[in-house]
Amino acid sequence: MKLKKVVVVPDSFKGTMSSLEICRIMTEAILARAPGAQVIPIPVADGGEGSVDAFLAAAGGRRITLSAAGPWMEPIEASYGMLADGTAVIETAACAGLPLAEGRLNPGQTTTYGVGQLLRDALERGCRRLILGLGGSATNDLGAGAAAAMGVRFTDSSGREFVPLGETLDQIARIDLSGLPKALEDAELIAMCDVDNPLCGPSGAARVFAPQKGADPEQAERLDRRLAAGAAAIRRELGRDVEQMPGAGAAGGLGGGAAAFLGAVLRPGIETVLDLAGFDEKLRGADLVLTGEGRLDRQSLRGKVVAGVARRCRQAGVPAVAMWVISERRSIPSIRKGSPLS
Repeated sequence: MKLKKVVVVPDSFKGTMSSLEICRIMTEAILARAPGAQVIPIPVADGGEGSVDAFLAAAGGRRITLSAAGPWMEPIEASYGMLADGTAVIETAACAGLPLAEGRLNPGQTTTYGVGQLLRDALERGCRRLILGLGGSATNDLGAGAAAAMGVRFTDSSGREFVPLGETLDQIARIDLSGLPKALEDAELIAMCDVDNPLCGPSGAARVFAPQKGADPEQAERLDRRLAAGAAAIRRELGRDVEQMPGAGAAGGLGGGAAAFLGAVLRPGIETVLDLAGFDEKLRGADLVLTGEGRLDRQSLRGKVVAGVARRCRQAGVPAVAMWVISERRSIPSIRKGSPLS
């Protein structure tokens, strides 16, 4: 088949190449074999590190840099993207990412406070559509830090105001949302996540992800109980139940906290990126779509880039090919008929 139009839409190959780099390599390879082909590169990310770059590449815009709090409340330089249409794209990893806590990993003591500072800055600059990428965090604080930076007041049983951490979520007695910016009422906040884990339990934030952030088994169990206590406080104070919400466990519970405290809508990151990039329009008339990620496994079927791209290609009747890194120790996943990748 002679290729006339190819759409290239890979995720980053984490630890090796960014989505932008892979787009360039795929484009060069296609043109080397089909010199006359139209190649449309769409670098994407599903909410983790690289999301800002992917959105800026797809939609245009600029970076905004400011001083914010890091995972240990230390001052850092952090940035977010402001797209050409005024949409703000914020990565959790910009202020609460694992690399920022390297050498001091402790999900019970780290905070998402800086993430809230970036969100508030975007609102103050007039952004009324905020996209928050929930990936790569070093935290387990239910997003309470981000909420506090946005103006939410947390008090304990003695009336003392404090910023809850992963280890102190069980001390929340009262939650007051009256300090949130009025501009948030007119804004759309989308929290992008590539996992559907609930807040608590065997597949919750602490038990699944806290060990990757430095928690030992005992601390992971304790943090799970703290998240459950935080969820109970949210039910009691706000009348909202996020404990078993799919995606609530993303970024140490920031998914659930963003929904409960800030009114965020949780959405698979790839769907948001594809819509913004006009993927369905660019797909029309395509002969082939190339996608891929660093590792293709069963997790890829649960809302990640490859599955999202494959789903839309199947609906449009366009063949898609997924690429990933294979090592001798890594087996190729079995794909069931009827799945997005079949």
